[in-house]
This record gives sequence, structure tokens and C-alpha cells, in this order.
Amino acid sequence: MLRVPTGREGGTPFKSARHAWAVGVRPMIPLLLLLIVFVPMLVEARRAAANERAQLARGGVEARGDVYQTMRVAYPAAFLLMIGEGAWRGGPSGLFLVTGVVLFLAAKALKWAAILALGPSWTFRVITVARDPLVRTGPYRVFRHPNYVGVIGELAGVALMSGAVLGGPLATLGFGALILKRIAVEDRALRSRGST
Repeated sequence: MLRVPTGREGGTPFKSARHAWAVGVRPMIPLLLLLIVFVPMLVEARRAAANERAQLARGGVEARGDVYQTMRVAYPAAFLLMIGEGAWRGGPSGLFLVTGVVLFLAAKALKWAAILALGPSWTFRVITVARDPLVRTGPYRVFRHPNYVGVIGELAGVALMSGAVLGGPLATLGFGALILKRIAVEDRALRSRGST
């Protein structure tokens, strides 16, 4: 029978809860973060691609001047940067981890509420179909761009969960700048297609 040495007979494998955290849980955080970030991202990419094909088949037009090509690299790279920095630094404290989890889950819920409200109109690219009405249901009753609020929340949540004290703020601010450019492209495309 394999036993973990404890230094005392009949003791627990870990000397304290802090020791259990440091030895048992903390090393697994980067792997867990990779899973909770990239598995949903793959699901979202698949859904967006199907919706993009459907939008184009309905006569949709892709907006000019979009920053999509930059975003498609910067979005996963931002998460990899944060998770890598967190692994290098040894991960977050318990409080930052829990706060990050709560923020990430709330952001993901908001993002999916936006995805479901947009239905087949939700895409990664800015594609508009003439005379499609502007969605004003779900989180769009409260926010003009709830998907992007959710994305910023995801980034901030992973920054906290990973303990990325430098890369987290930089990645969130950098991607936030791309989102502002994207919003300008979306608003211009919606006005030109008569969807506003």
C-alpha cells in the first residue's frame, strides 16, 4: 500500500490546509484555467463559424475595417499570457482565485445571454443582413454591447484566477482597445445597413 509520508503516524497527508493548497491544488491551476478558458472558446468558435456561413448565405455583408484578424490572435494570446505568467509566479492567493472564478462565471453568463439573444446573428466577424432588426431583448435591454462587457469580465477574471499581476491588466487593456475599435466598426455597419 502506497502512503504519503506525513512525519507523524496517523496524520493526514498534508500538514495544514495551506500545505494542501500549495502542494495539491496550486500546481493544477494553470491546467484547469486552460480547460475552462479554451473548451468554451472552441464551442463559441464553432457556433460563430456556423452563424457566419448562415449570415452570408442570407445576403449578409462583412464590414470593412474590422479588427477581427487581430482579435482572433490577440484573444487566445491574452489568456495564454496570463495563464503562463500565473504559472511562472506560482498562482494566485485563495481570495484572488475565488474572486476571479466568480467574476469569470458572471462574465461568461452575460456573454452567453448575449449570444442566445442574438441567436443566428451572433458571429465573430461583423456581418450584417439588410433590414434585420436591432436586437433589444435579453441583456441588450440594459447594455448596448453586453458581449464585450462579458469578454472584459472574462479577461479580468482569468487575470485574478491566474495571479497575472502584470499580464492581466496589460492584456485586458490591450484587448479593450481592440473592442473599442470593433464597436466603432459594428455601429457604422449597423447604420449603413439600416439596422439601427
